[in-house]
Amino acid sequence: MRQASLLIPAFNEEDRIAATVRAASQLRGVSEVIVIDDGSTDRTAAAAAEAGASRVLRLPRNRGKGAALDAGLREAREPVILMLDGDLGESASLAQPLLDPVLADEADMTVAVFPELVSRQGGGGLGLVLRLAKWGLRVLTGAQLAAPLSGQRALDRRIVETLGGFGRGFGVETALSGWAAAGGWRVVEVPLAMSHRRTGRDLRGFLHRGRQLIHIARALIWLVFSRRRARSSRS
Repeated sequence: MRQASLLIPAFNEEDRIAATVRAASQLRGVSEVIVIDDGSTDRTAAAAAEAGASRVLRLPRNRGKGAALDAGLREAREPVILMLDGDLGESASLAQPLLDPVLADEADMTVAVFPELVSRQGGGGLGLVLRLAKWGLRVLTGAQLAAPLSGQRALDRRIVETLGGFGRGFGVETALSGWAAAGGWRVVEVPLAMSHRRTGRDLRGFLHRGRQLIHIARALIWLVFSRRRARSSRS
């Protein structure tokens, strides 16, 4: 069976990164845990190292999730990539069902669906950002995904390599979902009872959602012009 490189991008996650690293390190099939500290101003990097991460990469400034994942991908050695957020804490240990189908070549990409989406049976109502991503992917690729924005994924690294890297800021997941769907890669959504820090309803939270909305719109526009190239990515 294949092995996986785990990439954990993190920004100011000193309070949760250690628990995330320890829990994720116990997953079967994970040969290395790479934490990418995306310009944190706290002890995120030190806490990850102390918790036993295989490697901790420190970016000199905050460059966004896509750039952090690209930095980790350049260091990753395995044919399967597992992506987990740094704020999952102990719930990172629940990622085994996400990883196993890709390791066994039963899926090319798996996407975690969190409890709040399962309870709504993948419906809308969770915000304009999610509705935009779901609508755009359905129109452009025909994909009916409950969690197109989920950052918890396992994938054959050829998907992101043919895509040209993660990049795209907060549009990472939208681009991955669209590229894989357009390319005919086998995508499976997996309900998982993970938990992480949710974006608040304060000014900071609304500003974050605004940036995310812009990045997702850009990712969908990019997909309009990339669908033809994506169709040959799995051949």
